[in-house]
Amino acid sequence: MRRIAGRFARVEPRRRVRRLVLGLLSDLPRKNCWTLAEHAGDASPDGMQHLLHRAKWDADAVRDDLRSYVVEHLRDDEAVLVVDETGDLKKGTATVGVQRQYTGTAGRIENAQVAVYLVYSAEHGHAAIDRALYVPRSWTDDPDRCRAAGIPDDLSFATKPQLAARMILRALDAGTPAQWVAGDEVYGDNPHLRSALEARPISYVLAVSSTHQVATRAGKFQARALVPRIPRRAWQGLSAGAGAKGERYYDWAQLDITGPDGRPGHWWLLIRRNRRSGELAFYRCFSPYPVPLSELVRVAGRRWTVEEIFQASKGLAGLDEHQVRRWTSWHRWATLAMLAHAFLAVTAAAERRDQPAPADLIPLTGSEIQHLFAALINTVHDLAHRLRWSQWRRRHQARARASHYRRQAASQP
Repeated sequence: MRRIAGRFARVEPRRRVRRLVLGLLSDLPRKNCWTLAEHAGDASPDGMQHLLHRAKWDADAVRDDLRSYVVEHLRDDEAVLVVDETGDLKKGTATVGVQRQYTGTAGRIENAQVAVYLVYSAEHGHAAIDRALYVPRSWTDDPDRCRAAGIPDDLSFATKPQLAARMILRALDAGTPAQWVAGDEVYGDNPHLRSALEARPISYVLAVSSTHQVATRAGKFQARALVPRIPRRAWQGLSAGAGAKGERYYDWAQLDITGPDGRPGHWWLLIRRNRRSGELAFYRCFSPYPVPLSELVRVAGRRWTVEEIFQASKGLAGLDEHQVRRWTSWHRWATLAMLAHAFLAVTAAAERRDQPAPADLIPLTGSEIQHLFAALINTVHDLAHRLRWSQWRRRHQARARASHYRRQAASQP
């Protein structure tokens, strides 16, 4: 909180943002302005809503502080910047960026809000350091709708790979120590993102589809068409890193491919084969210098850390529970939820480094640290506070019900 305090000109929002982050770090079963305000001892959620909507502070400046905090404590010169998107299921059409679209959260097309995140994945831990809300064309082509949701007038449509490129280059321009970029097929199949990374230059291992075209000395081929040409001795059994059930072993092969004419560097097609099912996955790789297969496998395995971040940020810090509709409010909530999770990630890394667990205990996890931290900071409110909140909720719900009934009656013939 001391690190970001200077971003708030007045003491009131400075104190309130501290209470909000403490609420995000609590063990509340549901985290939104109502529950966080009650947890903080406020008489109503008005103050929390004001902080997210109308108070004067810059969420991008706090994001920069968050990035420096993560890098300071998790610094790794061989770190991987991982990009991926996640969706939050929403109802209605007024929430900024919402439309029917595919989201991995549901595994199908749903009414959802989608955002792209950038994760700093280092040897000792990982945390999200940037975020970008995906605003579909159905929004950017409708200025009135954008204006109603508080979207800046100069915002134009950007694809998810374009959002990812902006975040990656912003992190590198800020001096973030990292050697690699990783992402799934949405990003690997995009030639503009790959070109931007190669021009930097920064190495990458990006998943691509099986039909992705790669150039070799013998011509252009789909990635899957090259598999039968790989000799048996070229496959190596290597672990992509430890998972929940132990080391994740696959068979891997590395093929040289050619990159853009006149651009220095080395390009490969990396192929992963499941030892049981034979299922294949493909990665397009680039580096300014030669690297061994084991290094490409290490980076490919790091991509999964973004899934851990999404699970922990949503499960522990309320990343997907915001219940806000406007552009500014979304960015403020996402930034503070990322900050809360980064605190857990940094604390877990420090504990593993400075206080190694004995052999009969697993290292402290973010979930366990949150449980202990919540117990240490828990403020017990008196019965009168609980009763006031019960009355506030019921009064608010009564007004909402009456308003709904009035609208319903007015719409009847």
